[in-house]
Amino acid sequence: MARAVSTRRKWITTVVAWALALLIFFPILWIILTSFKTEAEAISTPPSFLFFDWTTENYGTVQERSNYFRHFWNSVVISIGSTVIGLIIAIPAAWAMAFVPGKQTKNVLMWMLSTKMLPPVGVLVPIYLIFRDVGLLDSRLGLIIVLTLINLPIIVWMLYTYFREIPVDILEAARMDGAALRNEILYILTPMAVPGIASTLLLNVILAWNEAFWTLNLTAANSAPLTAFIASYSSPEGLFYAKLSAASTMAIAPILILGWFSQKQLVRGLTFGAVK
Repeated sequence: MARAVSTRRKWITTVVAWALALLIFFPILWIILTSFKTEAEAISTPPSFLFFDWTTENYGTVQERSNYFRHFWNSVVISIGSTVIGLIIAIPAAWAMAFVPGKQTKNVLMWMLSTKMLPPVGVLVPIYLIFRDVGLLDSRLGLIIVLTLINLPIIVWMLYTYFREIPVDILEAARMDGAALRNEILYILTPMAVPGIASTLLLNVILAWNEAFWTLNLTAANSAPLTAFIASYSSPEGLFYAKLSAASTMAIAPILILGWFSQKQLVRGLTFGAVK
């Protein structure tokens, strides 16, 4: 029987949740507000929160100085491309680990996860030299390959967790009906794990979108995404906080909108299999 929750406890929980949410969101809110200030107001002491002369001049200056839409398109291609390729590789891999008995499955999963513990700078030089020699330097294809390999352990781990919650009896019934391996994965397993796959896709799009280390070191002009677009406003001439905030707001706005409209699917996927 469900335990009754008092109205007072509901109010306390709601207030605490909103307070934590505002605390986490405050840095983003401050960046958005700073983007509408002049450079003088952006560095004023004490800082002004809402009562200042609002201006959109920073956005016009940022667009004049940089081609925002080119950087935006590069981010879209790189993040979605790396995530889709990662899913194509990870779905069969996670299926094998979840439904094919093996004593080394956990060891393989831990080995894959351990690759995330290596500092990226440790392999920067060899990857940079390889990309330079094969012509992948400053190309969207090169970044797609790198980000796919970087995020692949996370994709496999998440999908493995979701697949483990699917009853194996369903797959065995499909095999008894004559379903081939390809049909089992495409038409039985994948549709049942749509919430988990969707949340994995969304999370890895966000990770690829926010990746800065590799995008700054492996690109120059042709394939630079929005992370490089933001970094271009930190120069030896000084930090222009208002313009930097405007560039940051333009870079995070698409992913914030995506997260807002897909939050229901994301939460559903992250809690997939939590309650039986």
